[in-house]
Amino acid sequence: MKPTLVILAAGMASRYGSMKQTESFGPSGETIMDYSIYDAIRAGFGKVVFIIREEFAENFKAIFEPKLKGRIATDYVYQHLTSFTGGRVIPADRTKPWGTAHAVLCCKDKVNEPFAVINADDYYGRDAFSKAFHFLTTQCNEQTYCIVGYELKNTLSDNGSVSRGVCEVDADHNLTDINERTSITRHTNGKVFYEDNTGSHEVSEDSLVSMNYLCFAPGFIDLCEEQFNTFLDERMNEPKSEFFIPTATKYFIQSGKGVVKVIPTSAKWFGVTYKEDAPGVQASINALVAAGEYPSALWA
Repeated sequence: MKPTLVILAAGMASRYGSMKQTESFGPSGETIMDYSIYDAIRAGFGKVVFIIREEFAENFKAIFEPKLKGRIATDYVYQHLTSFTGGRVIPADRTKPWGTAHAVLCCKDKVNEPFAVINADDYYGRDAFSKAFHFLTTQCNEQTYCIVGYELKNTLSDNGSVSRGVCEVDADHNLTDINERTSITRHTNGKVFYEDNTGSHEVSEDSLVSMNYLCFAPGFIDLCEEQFNTFLDERMNEPKSEFFIPTATKYFIQSGKGVVKVIPTSAKWFGVTYKEDAPGVQASINALVAAGEYPSALWA
């Protein structure tokens, strides 16, 4: 059975100010997602599942269905605030979606095979999809998941500081911890530092970081359901609380259910968080097209 690519596209794009998931960046109007799907198809994935908000489903499908028809199977999952809440009364001030692990939970009964999860608005690179496909088809099981790990130097921004989850691994490349490092920048001396409340600390530019490219067996969805209920019991009344994939992944490791491999990729990551990032993303894609990595019209 071919693995599935799950794309998280239900975010409200609040910082960006528009529906950035469908914004054009490529020379023929391609979105960042188009490049991910193209890379997934050539790696061997069999299906793509879009997690979106139902209110923009019609617009979304009109953009993607004509391009992908006959190339890869597609399916859609809607992330509703009431999904999997067990009849609990949702607080009136809750408008934000419940988070990325809840989005994965919404795939229950739609995804029954090994799957990868990525963000809609991040470019991950061809090598990452090859590595993920190889893992999903040769190593993935209910006791073995993975994070595709990026070298920190391949994820830095020229526009300012970034926050990254820096992975710690054991001798077998199993994840032992992820530490969220904020305000990471390259200094004028070429070295990379992060800031915290104790000051400035050097971090190796070769450190592996998680950019939310993860691979799971389908049982992870059941684990998300179990943990979402715990989350709701504890934090439902916090209007901005979110149930994240790293939280569920950490629980998987700490409860002894299995291991999470960190599989390195040489790919260069880039993404769009703020409108100011858009020209840089466009230039990066144009450079990849010029280098022959992608055709100038992906779906021609």
